[in-house]
Amino acid sequence: MSQSDFVTLTAGNTSLVIDCAVGTRPSILYWGRGLADTPPELLKLMTTRQHAIGGADAEVASSLLNEIGSGISGLSGFSAHRSGTAWASLFTVQSVERPNDSEVKIICYDATTAVWAIHEIGFNPESNLMTCQTRIVNDGEDELSIDWCAAASLPLDPRVTRLFGFTGRWADEFGMEEIADFRGSYLRENKNGRTSHDNFPGLLAATKEAVERSGPVFGFHLGWSGNNRVRVDRLSDGRAFMQMGEYFYPGEMVLKPGETYQTPVLYAGFTTRGISALSRKFHHHLRHSVMDGRINKKPRPVHYNTWEAVYFDHDEETLFALAEKAAEVGAERFVLDDGWFGGRRDDKTGLGDWWVSKDIYPNGLGPLVDKVKGLGMEFGIWFEPEMVNPDSELFRNHPDWILHADGVEQVPFRGQFVLDLTRAEVVDYLYNAINDILTEYDVSYIKWDMNRDVHHPGSRGRPAIFQQTRELYKLLERLKAEHPDLEIESCSSGGARTDYGILRHTDRIWTSDSNDALDRQRIQRGASHFFPLEIMGTHVGPKICHITGRQLRMDMRVATAFFGHMGMELNLLEEDSGDLATLEAGITLHKQHRPLIHTGDFVRLDTPAHVNAIGVVSADKTEALFSWANMTGHRETLPGRIFFSELDSETEYRLRIIWPSPITSRTQPSILDAADLGGEGTVFPGEALMRMGLQTPLLYPETALIYHLEAVKQEA
Repeated sequence: MSQSDFVTLTAGNTSLVIDCAVGTRPSILYWGRGLADTPPELLKLMTTRQHAIGGADAEVASSLLNEIGSGISGLSGFSAHRSGTAWASLFTVQSVERPNDSEVKIICYDATTAVWAIHEIGFNPESNLMTCQTRIVNDGEDELSIDWCAAASLPLDPRVTRLFGFTGRWADEFGMEEIADFRGSYLRENKNGRTSHDNFPGLLAATKEAVERSGPVFGFHLGWSGNNRVRVDRLSDGRAFMQMGEYFYPGEMVLKPGETYQTPVLYAGFTTRGISALSRKFHHHLRHSVMDGRINKKPRPVHYNTWEAVYFDHDEETLFALAEKAAEVGAERFVLDDGWFGGRRDDKTGLGDWWVSKDIYPNGLGPLVDKVKGLGMEFGIWFEPEMVNPDSELFRNHPDWILHADGVEQVPFRGQFVLDLTRAEVVDYLYNAINDILTEYDVSYIKWDMNRDVHHPGSRGRPAIFQQTRELYKLLERLKAEHPDLEIESCSSGGARTDYGILRHTDRIWTSDSNDALDRQRIQRGASHFFPLEIMGTHVGPKICHITGRQLRMDMRVATAFFGHMGMELNLLEEDSGDLATLEAGITLHKQHRPLIHTGDFVRLDTPAHVNAIGVVSADKTEALFSWANMTGHRETLPGRIFFSELDSETEYRLRIIWPSPITSRTQPSILDAADLGGEGTVFPGEALMRMGLQTPLLYPETALIYHLEAVKQEA
């Protein structure tokens, strides 16, 4: 074979080698640590597999889709038919295009089924993250029904023995679960009509020795806000493949002659430097290649959200007082949550009636907006545009505007239905209603919510989540085009719509509806595998969380919200003066270190189960912040050691504990006193902080410390 039969993409210390000779089925020969001198022909030779007794006489080779016509076992990456015929697709390479050194387009065709499959694979040269998409074109004279199409079928390194999936529930998202080595299939299917609380489309695949700071690990995420499927197949012959793509309802994806379907983007990364290093690749890619960069124009403003202060009990006098108190403690944006519109006095009425309630705001929102702006804060507002209550003017006038399955009763869910965005008249109504509010008032921010699953997403008799999701994206872009400085938060009962697809059109995610600091420590750690701190909404909640009933000290609540896009969601009028002073001090400290938190390199530390420890390190390694959260008590007599990470081993750092303040030892002597960590601190070599570490102070459960490290300039 000639060199032109292969494509090699290299980014950083990662190489991808594809066998894509014209007339053959394209396949990945190698993906992993960078190869400098190995010719692709030798890699091809090294993939030679022994004939298996009892198996096929010729090896059933893999490909970029492992399509049905190949005969490979396990789930095929592409399944389609024409009314039950033309189902055994088998794609061969027709041509290969190289737009640049980092990308390849492999154009394949199956003459028997008259289908084109065009694979687009690229590496971002800055993040070193790989992106994969597949485009299917119906070249036949009849309709083509697609049952399944993965963005790609990626082979897993045989040394990968551990999978980490992400699951959870409402108010407990991004739970990480380890799946031990297996033979067979690992499958997650999400049919909730949104990214979901319980089946986040992300996956890690690691070797036995991989931990946060070292070891080979692969990561995958599907950038899509609708239904999805995540699957790993481990075949009996030792091969393993990972697939991600949209989940289709029966008959949902039907291409007429000449029509095209393109999968969402599959983002995939690899590193030999551990799980945290892989997260930093994803963070960099999201920051610089997915999001539009508008949030980089200014610091991420500290939020005050009204929900857990007033719920539906809106009163102008109370809201004015809350705005004043919020400004006093340091809020920079005031967000008016649910309950301001139509007949919305509870969660069963008014959704869809997007006009200001004259009963509550007889003079409109103008006085409140003016008050907020006069206090130096931006004004934001809550919408749930995709939903409608049966008890609303909108539904009474347009009962046919909802998604449904003919002859099937709607699943009861929060007393609301889902509007059909595939209807142009529905989208126009929503655009005009939202645009009227944005135009009349000085609104700079929308909290865009979606509070129910979509069980029967039918439109005109056909399933429609594919089109519904794309119409949502278009509506968001339409509003942003009219209001270029508008920022939008993706909220969906908390973290049920958080993915790289929605973040192409929004600027922040509401990570969870739980503001319980202990819950949030776990949730935010899980989310950090794919999302950087500056887009994760992290709020200081009430002393007693309304979801868990747990009571936590203000310093713990502040320390938890500190590492993210910080905000508040509590009734400031009911907090005592001591807690308000602590809150104000924490917000002031956050603002002081906000540039580092929102641009630094993120780190998770390997710790005992009762501890959550994370950090951010500046790009030049001259400054760092680390949080050590004692979630529960430790079993040992004394606490363990904190081993800092990602510092410069040749730099000396002044180490201090800057939160809470003041901090005192429970017992003496301690490292806290010996090293004056609560005062001027002590200078330590970076290598010692990373390799030797130091004992953490003896802490009560439900306590968090924030360490600050600053490089000490060496005298000439």
